[in-house]
Amino acid sequence: MNGISDLNFKNLLEYAQVGVIIHNWDTSIVYINPIGLQLLNLDYEQAIGRDIYDPNWTLIDEQSNLMSVDDYPVNIVKATKNKVVNKIIGVVGGAKKDISWFMANAYFEGHDDDKNFIVVTITDISDAKQQISFQDVVENTQDMVVITDAKNIKHPEGPKIIYVNKAFEVLTGYTSAEVIGETPRILQGDLTDSKGKQRIYAALERREEVTETLLNYDVRGRPYWVEMNIIPLKNKFGEVTHFAAIQRDVSKSKFQTEQLEKRNKDLKELKVNLENLVQERTFELQQAKSQLEKIAFFDPLTGIPNRRFFSDQVNKLVKGSVRRGGIIAFGLFDVDNFKAVNDTYGHDVGDRVLVELANILTHILRIDDVFCRFGGEEFAFAVILKEVDDAEPVAEKLINAIRDLKVPVEGENTINVTVSMGLNVVSPNNSTDIDDEIKKSDAAMYQIKKSGKDRYKIIYEP
Repeated sequence: MNGISDLNFKNLLEYAQVGVIIHNWDTSIVYINPIGLQLLNLDYEQAIGRDIYDPNWTLIDEQSNLMSVDDYPVNIVKATKNKVVNKIIGVVGGAKKDISWFMANAYFEGHDDDKNFIVVTITDISDAKQQISFQDVVENTQDMVVITDAKNIKHPEGPKIIYVNKAFEVLTGYTSAEVIGETPRILQGDLTDSKGKQRIYAALERREEVTETLLNYDVRGRPYWVEMNIIPLKNKFGEVTHFAAIQRDVSKSKFQTEQLEKRNKDLKELKVNLENLVQERTFELQQAKSQLEKIAFFDPLTGIPNRRFFSDQVNKLVKGSVRRGGIIAFGLFDVDNFKAVNDTYGHDVGDRVLVELANILTHILRIDDVFCRFGGEEFAFAVILKEVDDAEPVAEKLINAIRDLKVPVEGENTINVTVSMGLNVVSPNNSTDIDDEIKKSDAAMYQIKKSGKDRYKIIYEP
């Protein structure tokens, strides 16, 4: 052997202890070494010719979310001709849906379009991946976790916070540094249920577990509902030294419940006639009815009312305003450059933008106002005003909240979005056509779209 050129590289691949998979440019597999077959639990005939669009491939990302085909290592190299280095992927396979975890690397090999290849290597990291620490679980769970000491229960301020996880920081806007050393009262306000707080403190004094639903406030003073389960933590001597509160944001379900209760008031007369029949129905039928109502009247992505429910509620709002001689602002806004968001960051991020905008409407508008996802990236609302001039503060509050919104994308990065908004302020009468009023708001919105975006325009009708 005179040099490295005399090496048999086919043998090197055959005996390598990492999986090696070579794809044609169309992503079909042209070669896979024995260890690769073993790791993927395939035989040679099953692998050769198979491409990454095969529906039998199921890949997940490091957070166990279904991976987009565009994020497969092969497609990243194909799209960019850049290397993929140490990308963690999970492969779901078998009848039991077992997950195997791999560290994947990939690179481009070739010089002309007819003879280009993509080489992928995989290393089994399943054992290391499955050694997840308790702290990792707590830190990355979607539920908020707050840990306090068990001292000063009878003190007016209560026990001090010693730990909060990332989910707490995301929902409340407080950083861990801002709340550690404070007490949970930092999250409470005038409308926080005093009896609920008393029940919590009584359970803490008895060193017992307790579950409550409370109204709390974030760093900006915005209210939100949490369902919390507080459990005592003991040391090796059996002494309670700390309390852990596991909290879940239930604001959306609270809002949906309130909206459905409001609608049910209008159906009360019919309900009286059907009461005996309803009582005979089974629990399963009641659950099905509730689910069907949500499907019929709420947008499945954002959880807020859909266009159908909005139209129904606006009709009632207009009739009530006609009786009282009130004023209504009909509003419509559209996300600026939404297609660019989807094209750049993917539809998952686009969906996240729509959900966050729905949350802003939920938290800013009042219970008597109505709003919905009007379609696509458009949202509509109708707001009762005391004075004509009250429309501008409503628009300002919404526009500013949306400007302040930071939508998470890959890693720790975030993006900002803006909207173009049109409002039409009217004093409705018996001849008011709701569709016409919305069209006027739509026209005002598109004037903003054409003149610079990220603003609003208000039309005042005589």
